[in-house]
Formats: sequence, C-alpha cells, structure tokens
Amino acid sequence: MRIGELSRRTGVPVPTIKYYVREGLLPPGELSSPNQARYDETHERRLRLIRALLDVGGLKVAAIAEVLQAVDEPGRPVHDVLGAAANRLGPPQPDDGDDDARSEARDTVQELIARRGWRVSTDNPAATDLAHALVALDRLGHAAFAELLDDYADAAEQVARADLDYVNRRVAVEDLVETVVIGTVLGEAVFNALRRLAHVDRSAQQFGD
Repeated sequence: MRIGELSRRTGVPVPTIKYYVREGLLPPGELSSPNQARYDETHERRLRLIRALLDVGGLKVAAIAEVLQAVDEPGRPVHDVLGAAANRLGPPQPDDGDDDARSEARDTVQELIARRGWRVSTDNPAATDLAHALVALDRLGHAAFAELLDDYADAAEQVARADLDYVNRRVAVEDLVETVVIGTVLGEAVFNALRRLAHVDRSAQQFGD
C-alpha cells in the first residue's frame, strides 16, 4: 500500500507518518520508484503500537524509541519487552522530602513482595509508586491502611491473571506490547470504575436502610 492508504487505514496523517520515519520509530517503506514507497501490514502494526504508546500511554518520543528498541531486539524475552513498556507508564512521583517515611514505606513494600513470593525486582517503578502512596496515606493519618495490602494484593493477583490471559491471545510481539499498554491504562480505568460500583453496593449493605 502507498502512504496515503496507510494513513487512511491507521488514521495517522501522512506528515506524522513521515515524521515517525525520520525519527526512526517507523521503518521506511520499500521504494517502488524514486518518489514512491510501499508499506505493508508490519508498518500498520507498528503505527498502531506507536499511537497506543503516545495517545494512551502518554509516552514521549524518546521513551517510545526505547520501547521499540526492546521490541526489535532479536531474542529478547517477551517478559522483558512487556516490562520495558509497562515500566514507563506510571506518572512521575514527586519527592516527598521525608527520608525516614519513604524508607519505612519501601521496607513495607519489599516485605509484601517477599511475603507474596512475587518475582519482582526491588527497583520496579510500581514498587516505588506503592511506597509513595503509603507515605501519602501516613501523612493523612491513615497509616493503618497498610494493613489492607494483602487484601489488595489478592485482588491484584486475580486481575493480573485475567490481564495476562487476555494478552496471551496475541501472537506478534508488537500486538502484545500494544495490549499491555492499553490494558494497563484503560484497564485501570475499568477496574477503578468497578471498584466504585462495588463501594456503592457494599455501602448500601452496611449503612443503607
């Protein structure tokens, strides 16, 4: 297909496609004449992934390039490729300025990971995000919320199994990464909405007339 058709099929404007090619995010098309290039389904799949990383994941071009480098690295385990994408999705956490509280929260998170037997590195960004959340809870007078971590972990494991079972339906690595990005960002929105609905039901059971 020519670049115009690729644009129509993906919804990505032609100038944007050319920009992605210049930045090395998208491989150039195969030249069919000095001024014409042809594109195929691999370009369409890569464009879909780029847009998912950009529009859904909110990644910058430099971060997208790093994820695509992981996707294209021969023999790289799928687990590492998915991690390269997922680890860049979390929002940057501000410095809370409380070294003691942060250290205690990190210890709590590491104890949780060890207790659950999770195969997660100690510097995983999600572990840092959880530690920051615990520090914020403590500052607001809700340090006891940490007592619920295992209950939340039980639910998280069940959701993670469902997520990865869905991801596993895909074949191409790019499709896997796209699914992880969309599932992480929009899946969190789905889960949060379900949680709020469950809150309403539980509140009605406990406090309703």
